This record gives sequence, C-alpha cells and structure tokens, in this order.
Amino acid sequence: MAIRKITKKHDGTLDVPDHVEIPFIIGDGIGPDIWRASVRVFDAAVEKAYAGVRKVNWLEVFAGEKAYQQTGEWLPSETLATIREHLVAIKGPLTTPIGEGIRSLNVAIRKALDLYVCQRPTRWFEGVPSPVKHPEYVNMVIFRENTEDIYTGIEFAAGSADGTRVKDFLRKEMAVDYDFTEGTAIGIKTVSEKGSKRLVRSAIEHAIFHGFPSVTLVHKGNIMKYTEGAFKNWGYEVAETEFADHTYTWAQWEKTKVAVGEQQANTALKEAQRNGKIIIKDVIADNFLQQILLNPKDYSVIATLNLNGDYISDALAAIVGGIGIAPGANINYKTGHAVFEATHGTAPRFADTDSMNPSSIILSGVMLLEYIGWNEAASLIVAALQETILQKAVTIDFFNQMEDGKLLKTSDFASAIIYNMESASSR
Repeated sequence: MAIRKITKKHDGTLDVPDHVEIPFIIGDGIGPDIWRASVRVFDAAVEKAYAGVRKVNWLEVFAGEKAYQQTGEWLPSETLATIREHLVAIKGPLTTPIGEGIRSLNVAIRKALDLYVCQRPTRWFEGVPSPVKHPEYVNMVIFRENTEDIYTGIEFAAGSADGTRVKDFLRKEMAVDYDFTEGTAIGIKTVSEKGSKRLVRSAIEHAIFHGFPSVTLVHKGNIMKYTEGAFKNWGYEVAETEFADHTYTWAQWEKTKVAVGEQQANTALKEAQRNGKIIIKDVIADNFLQQILLNPKDYSVIATLNLNGDYISDALAAIVGGIGIAPGANINYKTGHAVFEATHGTAPRFADTDSMNPSSIILSGVMLLEYIGWNEAASLIVAALQETILQKAVTIDFFNQMEDGKLLKTSDFASAIIYNMESASSR
C-alpha cells in the first residue's frame, strides 16, 4: 500500500490513510535518546493494534542543533513546509539558540503554523511518586492560548532608544501614571477577541466531545481588566452565544441571582448540571494555583492565557510526577495542523547517556495517535506504561523516589513497555 500524507476533508475532519507518513524532529540534548525509545513503542503499538493494516512511516525533518550543523539554519523553511504539508508532526525538545535571531524555536514553530492551542492533559499514573497525598484527584486538560500575551516578544530593553520612545509616548501622549525611571524596561501584553474566543471555543468543544463536566476560565482580570478581564468576558460570550444548548455559565448564574435571588439561581445551576450541561466558570489565576492543590476534583478543562498556562501546566505536572511525564501538543483546530512535543528541556549534560525518562514524548505520541483516530494503539501504550510503572521498572527520575524500584535505562524502559503491551493479551 502506498504511503500517503494526512489531509483535511471538506467537513473539517482528517483523512488519515492506513499507511501514513508523519514528520518528526529528533530534538537536541536528550532528544535522540528519548525519540529512539519512544518510536519503538509507537511502532509496536500500531503493529499490535492493527496487525500490519496500519503503519507509520516516520519522516525526519530538521530543527535545532542538528539543523544548524547541516544547513546553517536553526529552523529551515523546508522543515516548516514539510510539517505544513503533512498537517501532523511530533518533536523532541529543542535548544534555544544563543546570540541568534530566533528567541525560541518552539515559539517560532507555533507562530509559523498559527498553532493557537497549547494542549496539556494532566493525569496521574498509579505508582508514580508525587509530592501530594492524592494525585489521583488530578485529571485536567489545559488549553493554553499559544500566540498572544507577553510571548509575542514585544519588549524594549531598559535604556534603549526604542524603549525611551515608547516611555515618552506613554507618558506624554497617553498620560500614563507611572514613574518611568531610566532603568525601566517595557513589555507589551496583547490579548485579542479573536485569539481568546478561538481558544475558549476549542476548550468547550473538547469538553463536549469527551464528556467533561466543566470548563474553567483562569485569568487575572481583577488586575489586568482590559486584557485578562476581557479574556474572561469573551469566554463567557462564546459559551452563551455559540454553545447555549450545551453550557451554563457562572455569568448566567450571576444574572439570575440579581433578577430572582440566590436560591433560584442555585436551583437553575443544579438543574443545568442534572441535564448534563457543561458548567463554564472562572477563577483568578493565583487562587487557581491554590485550588489545584486543595480541590483539584472540581476542575477538568482549563482555558487560560499564555503566561498563566505556562505556570499552571508545570505546577500540575509536578503534582502528578514531574514534567518528565507531561505530554503536550500545539494545535490549530481550523487548519488541522498539530505538532506534538516533549514538554521538558534538552538536558544537554545527559545527552547520549540513555538514562532519561521518555514518558513525555511517549504520551505526546499517544495524543498524536488519538488526534488521528488511532485510539486502539494509543490505549495499548497507556495501559502498558501504567503496568510498567506498577512493576517499579523505571528510569532514574522515578527510581530515586521509589522504594524497591528497578532502575532502567531509557531504551530498557521502552522495552519493558513493549513487553507489557505484547504480553497483555496472554495475562
């Protein structure tokens, strides 16, 4: 059977051939070690699930140090063109160039493909060491806006000519009440209606499709009223105008409370829950960082802005065992483009040691398989990973926190997952 690329059909769904070509970026530092382990797991799962009917041809494309060594460019245009053509790709961690024009390769890829959703599912695998008593209460999916906020990189160094011009404009033309001292740097925060609404829309659609009970808008709108406050208001607007049949919002509860009293507002909220409507609520960002420790069961899908999402994703990852087991994806649901990635750094001092945990890229591959509809293969990997952890056969990060664990190399950890996958049907 001929190998083909993924395409998008007229109805918006993906057309995924049985023999499909998917680009990958091997990554820098520990990237090659964890990719070599992970791709064996992916291929074994696809083979076991589909017995040769389906197969992935992995096509290497270049970014980061390997690209720079071969082409003199950190992110060659050919790489972006290939990913754009194939719609779906997966990547290892990439280094941040020092003294080069690209601030971040990861941000550059997201910007070039307009990957406006950073999706980070967070769940606990039984047996994974955790700093909290009940990590099993955490089951959330973060929808982090990926193209705006302070990550646009619109900033001016203290003492620079451009920075001085901006400060003069703010002071003289806008009458900004702030003492711009000589050593003040300037950064600009951007939050748009379009960016906010498409992010929240994707989060609500995800909640509907997967049967989650709530979507929480996390923001700092009490302080940043015209940016983060607007994000909250635009989010409620999307829920009430586009998903009225599926949602009930705290904003609606507030209006009902004012009109007919709190008791009737509470009755309306309970009725909506009984009818299976998704509750759309909001929480101030600093309070939310408390709530994920105190009441994590109250939250499922989270929609938030770029910086908040960065903090929240890593905090949640720590609760369930660390960023080494945290998967991620950058997605444009309109075009279908998606790049799945390890969420941790390159850890260059551990490069070529065959010692680091490949779970982040493995679980990102699970997300990829689910995205293209190959759910049977994805489920095999999740079950086998869980079994391997329960056997306490783990890499150094988990081994150091376990009693009676068995220390495995990266490659051996992959072999253990494959063994548990292959032997599952015989147990």
